[in-house]
Amino acid sequence: MHVFVTGGTGTIGSAVVAELLGGGHTVLALARSDRSEQVLKDAGAQVLRGGLADLDVLRSGAAQSDGVISLAFSPGYDSPEGLAAAIAEESAAMAALGDELLGSDRPIVAVSGTPWAPGRASTEEDPLPLEGPVAGRARSVNALLALASRGVRATAVRMPRTVHNQGQGGFAGLLADQARRTGVAGYPGDGSQRWPAVHALDAAVLFRLALESAPAGTAWHAVADEGDAVRDIAAVIGRRLGLPTGTVPEENFGPFGPIFAMDQPASSARTRDALGWRPAHPGLLDDLENIS
Repeated sequence: MHVFVTGGTGTIGSAVVAELLGGGHTVLALARSDRSEQVLKDAGAQVLRGGLADLDVLRSGAAQSDGVISLAFSPGYDSPEGLAAAIAEESAAMAALGDELLGSDRPIVAVSGTPWAPGRASTEEDPLPLEGPVAGRARSVNALLALASRGVRATAVRMPRTVHNQGQGGFAGLLADQARRTGVAGYPGDGSQRWPAVHALDAAVLFRLALESAPAGTAWHAVADEGDAVRDIAAVIGRRLGLPTGTVPEENFGPFGPIFAMDQPASSARTRDALGWRPAHPGLLDDLENIS
């Protein structure tokens, strides 16, 4: 396939571009800067210049391609207002991409988060939350999946809160960044809450599998580690950085505070059985040993 990819230089996106190219596909990737364009060209991708807000450019990319993987998300989400603006931008972009594919039976794979299920690990059958700070993402993904009835092979890969590579990325990466700023590897609550995780290179394989073969209207879990206790994550970060660990106020983590405090394990049993996905890279706690 000739695949249009947005967000192709991020932690997940760069791995997805490499996985697609290694799997025999060609890639047309969105680039909003000279630096991103060069990174993508060096990886072997073709480049379409523009940003996530350039809806005509997005439609053009989709029109030129056999399938789409939508990964881009604005980095300006360190405040509630910034997070809301980033979600609105992403929602408009996915709507434009989906509209371009109507009636074509071509695939589009979107990214979302694993849901929360009280007292147990969430599964692929659980709905995304329609309340809370990231509810807008759930609504836009649900709208995209609904295009299955209109000739779009729309699917979603639900990502855990930490997508990591070489000790960086995701919520664990944010914990490490906060620790460097404050001098404490802190966490909200007693740290018993569990976060699922996946290595970026394993997640990339699942995006390729979903693009190639997942049925329309389906959602899949890119979960390798079902749930590591946050205090165990902080303990590795503190040891690697030479910092103490302990409880800190939830408010220290800005708009992510309520999410950081939640127990949110997730399962990928159905994904593994149905798509043959087999994570093969280091788990989160081992990968965090790369922090320096």
